[in-house]
Amino acid sequence: MSAEEILVYAVELGKNFCLYFEDDDELECDALCKEKTLHRVLRNVNSQLLVVRPDLNVAAFEDVTDQEMQSGKGMHFSIHCYKTTTPSAGLPVAFSVQVENKSYYMCCERECGKMIVRFKEGEVPKEIPGESNIIFFKKTFTSCCSQAFKFEYSMEQGMFLAFEEEGYLRKLILKKLSEDEVDETMKISLS
Repeated sequence: MSAEEILVYAVELGKNFCLYFEDDDELECDALCKEKTLHRVLRNVNSQLLVVRPDLNVAAFEDVTDQEMQSGKGMHFSIHCYKTTTPSAGLPVAFSVQVENKSYYMCCERECGKMIVRFKEGEVPKEIPGESNIIFFKKTFTSCCSQAFKFEYSMEQGMFLAFEEEGYLRKLILKKLSEDEVDETMKISLS
């Protein structure tokens, strides 16, 4: 038998039940744990607000009057920010919105071979142990435009939230984009 030293660290469960190693500030939680929640409206490049209408199964950017904005039906979002061990991908976030006393969260699903953005009734989880169809990576839109963002879908690299004109609607969609390309339909401001 050899007299080799094996270093063992004590562990502790931190807030949100994340696993941390005691006395070692360099190691962090492996799961995505909710860190904070921001309350914002989402605007596109035309200053239109994102409005969710679950009864019509649609989310679209619309011109909104001050009176409609104060009623806030389906347009005041909670942006749930998660702590991550891979910050280079961007800040992991999930979106939820209140409509008529019900909470809806944004997710993405494949339908007929195409990725679709949906809002489903329910709450955003405090912890996400692995991959999730509700997580987007928040990134600055361009290096010279730090007040606007783009949101990349966590399960498909290069797929971003954007809008697409469909009749009179500017529907919320997922759109494929190469890393160095700039597309104004993906530009989202938070206010």
